[in-house]
Amino acid sequence: MGFEYALVHVKYTIPPAILLTLLYRPLFARLDAYKIGFLITIAVISTIPWDSYLIRNRIWSYPAHVIIGLKLFDIPVEEIFFFVIQTYNTSLLYLICSRPTFQPVYLRFERSAAHPLGSVNPQWRYYKLCGQLAFAIIIKLGLGMVGGGGESTYLGLIIIWAVPFLLLLWSLAYQFLLGLPILNTAIPILLPTLYLWVIDTLALKRGTWVISDGTKYGFHLWDGLEIEEALFFFATNSLIVFGQVAFDNALSILYTFPHLFPNPPVLPSPTLLVRALLKPASEYDEHRIMGLHDAVHRLRIKSRSFYLASSTFQGQVRTDLLLLYSFCRVADDLVDCAYSEAEAASWVTRLRDFLKASYRDENSLGSMKDYVLLNFPPNAQSALLQVPFPKLSRQLLEELLDGFDMDLSFANPVFAHPIKIEADLQMYARRVAGTVAQMCLELIFFNYRSTLSVEEQRHVLDAGNRMGIALQHVNIARDISVDAKMARVYIPETWIKDEGLTYNSVLKNPQGARVERLRARLLDRAFEMYEGARNAIEDLPVEARGPIRVAVESYMEIGRVLRQDGYVVKAGRATVPKLRRVKVAWRALNGTAA
Repeated sequence: MGFEYALVHVKYTIPPAILLTLLYRPLFARLDAYKIGFLITIAVISTIPWDSYLIRNRIWSYPAHVIIGLKLFDIPVEEIFFFVIQTYNTSLLYLICSRPTFQPVYLRFERSAAHPLGSVNPQWRYYKLCGQLAFAIIIKLGLGMVGGGGESTYLGLIIIWAVPFLLLLWSLAYQFLLGLPILNTAIPILLPTLYLWVIDTLALKRGTWVISDGTKYGFHLWDGLEIEEALFFFATNSLIVFGQVAFDNALSILYTFPHLFPNPPVLPSPTLLVRALLKPASEYDEHRIMGLHDAVHRLRIKSRSFYLASSTFQGQVRTDLLLLYSFCRVADDLVDCAYSEAEAASWVTRLRDFLKASYRDENSLGSMKDYVLLNFPPNAQSALLQVPFPKLSRQLLEELLDGFDMDLSFANPVFAHPIKIEADLQMYARRVAGTVAQMCLELIFFNYRSTLSVEEQRHVLDAGNRMGIALQHVNIARDISVDAKMARVYIPETWIKDEGLTYNSVLKNPQGARVERLRARLLDRAFEMYEGARNAIEDLPVEARGPIRVAVESYMEIGRVLRQDGYVVKAGRATVPKLRRVKVAWRALNGTAA
């Protein structure tokens, strides 16, 4: 009886597990625990028979003086724990590397040559076949090694155990394995492999575990590391990452195609995951995939704060939020970028008719899709067609369009300046931002279970609306100069008069000490409303609290920057440096006040 193998875990495998857990803890959700637990179960069940065979046939062994002595099928408990801790560590590293990536955009739809629109992505099936052929050849070589016995035995056993699993996972998830950013998969395979090579070298030199002579080639990757052991750890980490990728591939299919899997659960069953992976790519909704591509591209350019915040969400909620925000950006751009007041008013009218068609009321204009294709430009169509309408209140979308009408009234000589008093500013902010914040919360309550009563949920939704108003005040404070170029001033006229200025004087020169005092007043109101609404975040479903804090704090940080002397202006707007945005997101996820 001894503790040397146990000390390997105490010194080398448990500390990385603690470090990775602390690093990922703010993002750790039930879905992550489910994925890791599922893979650990598979790893233990699939490895025990193989490992037991190696020990019973003396291909490798563990001296009695280095292990505690407890065994399962002749496998020391320390070895079984190794299966668990390796899977846990590599899985966590994969989750950290892949979290910023919005994975559904890496799905690839396919069309055959017989399709009326012609073939698309036919090469992917050849990639799949080439991979399958390569793995099959390796398995055949492994069988030959085991059949030949002698020095090739251990390497052959590694191959015939690991590669069939790799072949299966490749067949199910080849699209993601080829398509995901290389760092998502390479780092969690190579970094743990290198680390375990070092641990294995130390263990082999100390005799913590022993590979029998006559079953190995005797080649070394470096002094003390058998080539078979090097391959073993590379193969096992590849298996773990392939498993994680296959899991994410299945989740992306479940959450991307409601026509195939309507309202999938947050924690889908293994059977449902397999069903998703077995769906042929020819059944994917190509318009849905392109819509997601457009949404991601749009938000990366036009709303870095929201895009950063969206990466902290998971699953269906992340998809829904991206699509909602993409619609809001497109609708806003259609109105703001119109060549004339008449054209802008026309876009608002078309958007209202689009909502009628989408909700199919008594004034329905028929097919929503036909209406969009006939009445909106190509670069806007995907954003409109992919809005998750069944999960959203039509009233909030109508109010958003009412806010656009207020934007247009700036050009109307009858109204001249629609924001005359603070109540007008509150109304405008509620329409263009409070509604968006409230719709985000509607999506969260739709997708996640909540213990709140209907009345309590309404209270949280109201707080979300107020928070949206606060964020819009920050937006207005940031964009005074940008808005002035569009002949708009969103500061209440009564406030402007308090500073001895006029509406036209702010339009002509949106700079100076008095304008800065108006900016400060806007920010004071923003932070006052922010403080009054922020506690409601803690009443949200637990999966959404951290991400919503990130969304709010990322935007409020713009306000904090504006309060600093000498803030940096880029393209007429104050900006938050990228590193500072990341720090703010980290604090928000951990529930730390700014």
